[in-house]
Amino acid sequence: MVELFLATFTALFSVVNPFGAMPVFVALTQNYERKHQQQQALKSALYMIGVLVVFFFAGTFILNFFGLRIEDLRVAGGVLIVKSGLALLDPDGHKGKKISEEVEQEGMEKEDISFTPMAMPMLSGPGAIAVTISMNGRAGTYLDSLIIVASIILVAFVSYIILVFSPQLTRFLGKGGMAALARMMGFIVLAIGVSFIVNGLLSLASIAFPS
Repeated sequence: MVELFLATFTALFSVVNPFGAMPVFVALTQNYERKHQQQQALKSALYMIGVLVVFFFAGTFILNFFGLRIEDLRVAGGVLIVKSGLALLDPDGHKGKKISEEVEQEGMEKEDISFTPMAMPMLSGPGAIAVTISMNGRAGTYLDSLIIVASIILVAFVSYIILVFSPQLTRFLGKGGMAALARMMGFIVLAIGVSFIVNGLLSLASIAFPS
């Protein structure tokens, strides 16, 4: 149980990467009052829980509807995660996660940024969704499912804390610290993506060439 909890938490936290979302959150909430900023952080975390839990329980049905296998998702999700990891490792990785100018402008113009762009796609993006759905295959019992959901909730709670203190963390770390943190997270994310691809390919190979 502990192993499943830690595996889910570490994989999901690395891909969610709330540190990468800090610059966007700070930019979009810089004119907010402190209380409203904290409310936005809380709602973003709650929306993230909702999105990931829904995909965790409904992901298998979605895959079956489109005629996909969990192995296909692991390979495709691994490619997305590797791409995210490489983006964090590049010289501009310290700038955090990227959103389009249109989405950023829309966020600047509205008072509630918790669902978009913070919960989606900043926190619960395609990579996090792919990890969550793949975890469904590891949930052999109801207890396993509860453990995975608990891991999602803990990731959301830690993300909430990071977002609440993001202005202070950004100032404390500075550009150099943010760059170093981004590269560290990028390396971990890259390793997780490679693991997803390798495990997916091995599973597909065992299906195609059964012993």
